[in-house]
Amino acid sequence: MSVTVITRLGRMGRWEPDARGRMVVAAMELFAEHGFDRTTTGEIAERAGVTERTFFRHFADKREVLFDSTHAMDRLTVDAIATAPDGLGPFDVALVGMTAGAGLLDDRHDHAARRARIIESEPSLRERELLKLAALTEAAADALRRRGVPDPEAGLAAHTAVTVFHLAFVRWVADDDPPPLGAVMAQTADALRALT
Repeated sequence: MSVTVITRLGRMGRWEPDARGRMVVAAMELFAEHGFDRTTTGEIAERAGVTERTFFRHFADKREVLFDSTHAMDRLTVDAIATAPDGLGPFDVALVGMTAGAGLLDDRHDHAARRARIIESEPSLRERELLKLAALTEAAADALRRRGVPDPEAGLAAHTAVTVFHLAFVRWVADDDPPPLGAVMAQTADALRALT
């Protein structure tokens, strides 16, 4: 074994915990430095101190590094819709769900802002982001239907709440020192209500 390999393994061995977290950090750094297209999974694995095989045990491809938290946000949103207080209208219930899901991002502003810049720079990633938002919309609409909200109200409420989240998120990541994302969502929802 060469001195370089021994030194690298000594510094960051494959058995160290949080390989997944290290790969996310490494990927984000490399995407920012070299661009998404010019970064390989091998480079991500090397920077994270893992094998490329380990990378593929955690992620189907390098795009999934950017969309890793999608399922967690969907679950939080759906759970919050299911447990929202009675007496709220469908839009407010959907907004409770979206605000709960958005709470995942509050302590990750810098990561979210970097991720947004990377996604904006690559058309295929923008398409994947739109698909993610569409899936979130459908999950929210299904959760509203399970609460007894009929269509088209369930779909309208879900689409509107996801739009509020998306517009608030764009404003939030553009701000260097933003308030919590939930507060920006509340302002955005108030602006929407003022239109009607």
